[in-house]
Amino acid sequence: MGSMLFTIMAALGQMEHEIKRERVIDSIVKRRDAGKNLGGRPRSITDSQIRHARSLIGHGEIAAEVARNLGMSRATFYRRARALGLLPD
Repeated sequence: MGSMLFTIMAALGQMEHEIKRERVIDSIVKRRDAGKNLGGRPRSITDSQIRHARSLIGHGEIAAEVARNLGMSRATFYRRARALGLLPD
């Protein structure tokens, strides 16, 4: 009898988990379609700062120094600049 009760409780827990998962996925899809924020870590460096840094590098500044002055690594700077289309892929 105890084994049957445990099996039923486990099945109910699994069903509840699946229902919650469906709701979360549905919410993410709706927010993405509506263009709303999906959360995540906010960016401390704006896109305009990346554009300005790219222009400094174009005028002869060293990329590592510019990135360091922005408070990010050189790799992060290049990744963000590539995402903005400022650098070739």
